[in-house]
Amino acid sequence: MKIDPSFIWLAFVQLLAVIPTTLMITAVSVTAGFVIGLAAAIVRIYNIPLLSQLASAYVTFIRGTPMLTHLLLIYFSLPVLVDAICAQFGWGFKSSSIPMIGFAFISFSITAGAYMSEVIRSGLLAVSRGQLEAAYSVGMTTPQGLRRIVFPQALAASLPNLSNSVIGMLHGSTLAFTVSVVDINAKAQIVAATNWKFFEAYLAAAAIFWGLTFLIEKLTALLEKRINLYNRGGVA
Repeated sequence: MKIDPSFIWLAFVQLLAVIPTTLMITAVSVTAGFVIGLAAAIVRIYNIPLLSQLASAYVTFIRGTPMLTHLLLIYFSLPVLVDAICAQFGWGFKSSSIPMIGFAFISFSITAGAYMSEVIRSGLLAVSRGQLEAAYSVGMTTPQGLRRIVFPQALAASLPNLSNSVIGMLHGSTLAFTVSVVDINAKAQIVAATNWKFFEAYLAAAAIFWGLTFLIEKLTALLEKRINLYNRGGVA
C-alpha cells in the first residue's frame, strides 16, 4: 500500500471545518452530564428515599450498556414519545423538527451523567466528613458547606478522572455519525469516499483527535497546578 502524504494534508484541512461540531457535542454532553452526575451522586450519598434507588438504577443501567445503544434508543423512541405528547395536547410541534444533533446531545448527556456520577461521588466521599461538621460549627447550612468547602476539595480530588471522562466523551462523539451528524469521523469517511483513500483520511482524523486530547490533558495539568498552589497556601 502506497501512502499519499498530500491527501493526508488535504483531508486534514477539510476536517478542520467540522471540529466545532465535535467540540460542541463534547461540551454539551460533558456540561449536562456533570449536572446530572452531581445530582445523582448527592442523592446516593445522602440516601434520599426513592431518588437514591432511581439514581442507582440509572447509573447501573447506563454503565452496563453500550453508548451506541443509548443513542439508538433515544433516536428511535424520542420521536414517538414527542409526537404522542404533542398529539395528546393538540400541539403543532413534530419530532421531525428536532435536529439530528439534538439526539446526540440528549443521548451523550445521559451517558456522561452516569459515568460522571461515579467520579463525583468518589470525589465527595474522599473529603473528610469532619469538613462538613466544621462548616456547621461556624453556622453554615448543609448547602453552604457543600458549596464552599466540600465541592472545591472534591473537584480537586476528581479532576484527573473528570479529565478522562471529557476525553472519553470526545472520542465517543464519533458515534454521532450513526444519526447522520457530520463530525470529524463522518467527515473523514466522506472525504475518503471520493478516491478510496480511507487510510490517509482516518490518519488525518486521528491526528486531530490526538491534538484535541493533548490540549485537554495540558489544560487539566494547568488547572491541577493552580489548585495545588492554592492548597499549599500560595498565590496564583
